[in-house]
Amino acid sequence: MRWAGRGTGVDDNGLARKRAVIDRAVKRHAGLLGDPLRIAAALGGRELAAILGAALAARRRRVPVLIDGFVCTAAVAPLMMLRADGLAHVMAAHVSAEAAHRALLDELGLKPLLDLGMRLGEASGAAVGSLILRAALACHAGMATFAEAGVSGKL
Repeated sequence: MRWAGRGTGVDDNGLARKRAVIDRAVKRHAGLLGDPLRIAAALGGRELAAILGAALAARRRRVPVLIDGFVCTAAVAPLMMLRADGLAHVMAAHVSAEAAHRALLDELGLKPLLDLGMRLGEASGAAVGSLILRAALACHAGMATFAEAGVSGKL
């Protein structure tokens, strides 16, 4: 599986360069592949570190997290490698058009709320996903019990 895809607007030469850089980086840091935090530090940037740290802090505080897109999914992946339940507080807002995003979500056991073929980023999937979650919560919170609705449960 090739984890690097085109993204938005990358031609064949750009994709080849992108993949070559990733291949060299993985080869250079091959000795770290068994340590999720060290490999994240070696291959990720500050933005990915911030996303990982925020997701970890949310886990400690029992705050749910809605992730958006391939990059955010890659950023939180080390939590699953650290603990089997490391992403129990995480939901995927959507699956992007990047083939590797679907593969990574499957690998992490995350089922996306949406599959709309979006690829632009800017948290567009999380924005739409949060509306769905808010609507679901409003339905749940406003739903009457069987007793309140006069449902006896008998057929």
